[in-house]
Amino acid sequence: MAASPEPSLGGGCPGSPRTMRSWWRLAVLLFSVWSLPGASGLVEGLYCGTEVCYDVLGVTREAAKAEIARAYRQLARRYHPDRFRVGEPGLEGETKESAQRRFLLIVTAYETLKDEETRRDYDYMLDHPEEYYQHYYTYYRRQLTPKVDVRVVILVTICAISIFQYYSWHSSYNEAINYLVTVPKYRIQATEIAKQQGLLNRTKEKGKNRRSKEEIREQEEEVIRDIIKTKIDIKGGYQKPNLSDILLCQIVLFPYYLTNYVTWYVSWVYRFTICREEYGDEEKLYLIRRSMKMSQSQFDSLDEHTRQTFMEKRLWIKENYELHRKDQEEEMKVKMATDPRMKRYRRWMKNEGPGRLTFIDD
Repeated sequence: MAASPEPSLGGGCPGSPRTMRSWWRLAVLLFSVWSLPGASGLVEGLYCGTEVCYDVLGVTREAAKAEIARAYRQLARRYHPDRFRVGEPGLEGETKESAQRRFLLIVTAYETLKDEETRRDYDYMLDHPEEYYQHYYTYYRRQLTPKVDVRVVILVTICAISIFQYYSWHSSYNEAINYLVTVPKYRIQATEIAKQQGLLNRTKEKGKNRRSKEEIREQEEEVIRDIIKTKIDIKGGYQKPNLSDILLCQIVLFPYYLTNYVTWYVSWVYRFTICREEYGDEEKLYLIRRSMKMSQSQFDSLDEHTRQTFMEKRLWIKENYELHRKDQEEEMKVKMATDPRMKRYRRWMKNEGPGRLTFIDD
């Protein structure tokens, strides 16, 4: 009886599928180990690549900054593209291309070692070569980080926004003044004030000092414009620009405003919540404005009669304000129902509506 063949070490006969799978797994494992970065920590693309920056400059790891700078200057003079000469003593076998590559490597080594933080990161990479993923992150984070201080960028941005704000507000204010000068109502009032102040009294001028009619008219226009600027208080988006309203001043004065608000809030709680004091006119107007969700400038633009009406209706009381709001809504519904323009609008929405093509002129 013939003896059966002994099993192989791989768990099967040579050439069997099981043996081939084992060899394939071993090959994959060896390739993975071979593809990992070397234990030296010198990775191509980081700092000086596969060379040590200290060896490139010919210094030790304990070298001071002055010694590193001296070594860099000596090597830079030898390998600089403008000074390099083929066949120079001590540089036999070097070509212009190799000297240029060497010069770039010297510059990279010096840039790495002259900065304390970069040198610390590089020394850490040499001492801990196994943390290559961390080295990649540290290197490229430092390379991609903006060189300019972020605080300077923020300050410049805030200043630019503030300048744009002030210029925009000033332009809007000038547009409002130019419009008011053309309104007969305000123009007549300004002219009367100017005559009362003796600013438009024409005196007879003789000789060389005599002005033309155009010059006199321009002066009168400037006087009327100045009176309108002085006498008329424009509110809202066209009000006179104030430096304290721009973003830069608001940020600088923010601690002051915050302190005032906290002080005011504590005083309000103490006076009207704890001590149960009666509201004054200023406090009543504040409660009315808060209920109406209006800003201070919007509320100030209301005429005195309107604010007095609010006070007579006691709108600082929440129940009274709710009744007032409902009455206003009812009045608006009636007005919209009886307004001819709203009727035409509803008729148009019902018949044509938005998004339709029509050739009807009305």
